Amino acid sequence: MIERMTHRYLVFWELLLVTLAGGCSSLIAEYDQVSYQQAVSLKVESLALMDKAVEPYSNHQASVDALLLNLEKAYEYDKGRPKNEVVTRQWEILKDPNRRLLGYFLQRWRDEKQLSEAYVVGQKKSVSLAYDQIIGLLSGQIKREKVE
Repeated sequence: MIERMTHRYLVFWELLLVTLAGGCSSLIAEYDQVSYQQAVSLKVESLALMDKAVEPYSNHQASVDALLLNLEKAYEYDKGRPKNEVVTRQWEILKDPNRRLLGYFLQRWRDEKQLSEAYVVGQKKSVSLAYDQIIGLLSGQIKREKVE
């Protein structure tokens, strides 16, 4: 229990520091509706799929594969946008199987075949927080007027 809470705090602070480091305008891209919509959609899909981890992984492997593909598409889209290093880094943290967020959760589900409801609930909070950091960055980005 303490380890899980400590991990949550570490994840929160790491994401907060990355966000604060993004205060430099050179690291923040212009607002992009596609990025924002992708992040919101992926959050909803991820959390819904995580609920199914109390069932055998093999029953949901196609859904996991589809989610990972869509996650990679969102990451690559944001990675290709100029001045978007902060958001790109947060996507990397979210999908990294060694960072105890979504990538770790999905790998653990695959390895253990099925996860406990208590574990799923706890991990959903961390993953949701990570998505909220990404979505917050994206929604707070300045919409610049087009100059013709």
